Amino acid sequence: MVATCLVGTPCVDAADPPRMKRADAFLGIHFDFHAGEDCNRVGERTTPEMVELVINKVKPDYIQIDCKGHRGYSSYPTKVGNPAPGFVGDPLRVWRDVTRKRGVALFMHYSGVWDYKAVADHPDWAAINADGKPNDRATSVFGPYADTLMIPQLRELAGEYGVDGAWVDGDCWGTTVDYGEAAVSKFCEQTGAETAPRKAGEPYWNQWTDFHREGFRSYLRHYVDQLKTSHPDFQVISNWAFSDHMPEPVSADVAGLSGDFSPDDSVNSARFAGRCLEDQGVPWDLMSWSFSRKTRKQKPAVQLMQEAALVLALGGGYQAYFKQDRDGALRDPAEMAVMAEVARFCRKRQAYCHRSVAVPQIALLYSTAGHYRESPRLFHWAGSNGVRVLREALAEILQNQYGVQILSEHHLKGNTSKWPVIVVPGWEYLEPDFRDELASYAKSDGNLVLIGPEPAELFEAELGAKVNSSILPVDKVDNAFATVLKKVLGEPIVEVAGARDVDVSPRILEGNLSIHLVNTSGLHANAPDGGITEVKPVGPLTVSIDLDQAPKSIMVQPEGKSLDVTWAGGRATVTLPRLELYSILVVIP
Repeated sequence: MVATCLVGTPCVDAADPPRMKRADAFLGIHFDFHAGEDCNRVGERTTPEMVELVINKVKPDYIQIDCKGHRGYSSYPTKVGNPAPGFVGDPLRVWRDVTRKRGVALFMHYSGVWDYKAVADHPDWAAINADGKPNDRATSVFGPYADTLMIPQLRELAGEYGVDGAWVDGDCWGTTVDYGEAAVSKFCEQTGAETAPRKAGEPYWNQWTDFHREGFRSYLRHYVDQLKTSHPDFQVISNWAFSDHMPEPVSADVAGLSGDFSPDDSVNSARFAGRCLEDQGVPWDLMSWSFSRKTRKQKPAVQLMQEAALVLALGGGYQAYFKQDRDGALRDPAEMAVMAEVARFCRKRQAYCHRSVAVPQIALLYSTAGHYRESPRLFHWAGSNGVRVLREALAEILQNQYGVQILSEHHLKGNTSKWPVIVVPGWEYLEPDFRDELASYAKSDGNLVLIGPEPAELFEAELGAKVNSSILPVDKVDNAFATVLKKVLGEPIVEVAGARDVDVSPRILEGNLSIHLVNTSGLHANAPDGGITEVKPVGPLTVSIDLDQAPKSIMVQPEGKSLDVTWAGGRATVTLPRLELYSILVVIP
């Protein structure tokens, strides 16, 4: 047995199996407990057998565990940061030793911008509120926190423990405007403003918020690049960066994109969040909460499967969050049986869904410029009228069983002709050059659907001139919107009859067309107290697919069955007798 030890890294066994890179990963499991002042026996029940249980049951590509939560206390005996009050042994060593020997990647749940302990101990590290008081949660992205605490601690984790990476929580969405002297002085120097504005509508407000967004980007790039320099194999993911919270091009060397969607109304949350990630050009995953925030109760396996299906059908990876107790042990080891069932469901479909890409049909515009102008927060979708209308439109489009992508300016500029329909939902501002590009798209046989008075005002000249363009305004998301979609799409790529509550996603994987069908029936928007214990199957479904030529066969996966195909009028039609939760029709040309 040969061991190799590199300077600055933990001793590793040369016979250890290789661990999968996050970019290649499909399935994970997440644990955290946000250690605090009450945690004085961390590690007491953390054993190799406990970690082995997780791996044996779930068989994950990676595990994420608590390291430093929002409260700022570390759940391992750090020599760099702020350790929890008491430890029994070193629980992180246990997790790392077992995952290393089993070839499972280990990531840290690490709270970034949000660190209550750091700002309490160092008020000068905090973002300053408009009233001049230090924020009691958020550090300043312009301050010394990253260089003084965050980067040294991530290097400790990479070097002393050899963990594979960090999933940085409380980062973009935790960032707030900062009225500290350093931020205000820098802003005034850059813009010529005499002082920082205090609220929306005041002079320089848009520049003020954009200044902070760029401040976060610089902070993110800085700590990612610093870790790349010292530990090139350390993989960083910043929770919700470049996602529905932050709809813009990826501008940092992150290992992937990720987020934990809403613990309740999770199906609708996953539908939205996944479509904001799938076209970003970076590997991505989404995380379910395994329990309801509303009831605090564990979700049944079938409820998590339905949530997972929405993610897998968009080509993403999947993980689920389970709690640790206040000493860091699993809250309930029996919960691993639930995740094991979900994992088997996902693995059966992996070969037919992971890294698939959408077939262009409807582009639903999530305007970066429009959103950042009206959002009350730096990085979040809540409170944005454009996003509100967008999500209403998304639900209606999916209910009418069309394929749809959520795309921003950086996806669409120069590429609008790829989509037969572009929907502009409620945005009151678009950059002039992009607005003009959309107008040209409509003059060139593209169909531009406007929802609400705000987009109609942006295209007032074109609508008033009644030129030969395909700009169709509707007042709101209602039956008129559905009628317009039917008019402009004609015969869509896929038509499904037999049930309405089926999300339809035409995808391409390894050159082959596949139709992803997810049963979205049930009370997922407002689950009962005990969670969703059953999703009733739907069917039979008649599925008609527009193709250039008759296929050799159409297989339903993961069932592995060939369906009888009828070919007429350039469409292949099959009957799926029953849709349980998630099946994929693979077209063999």
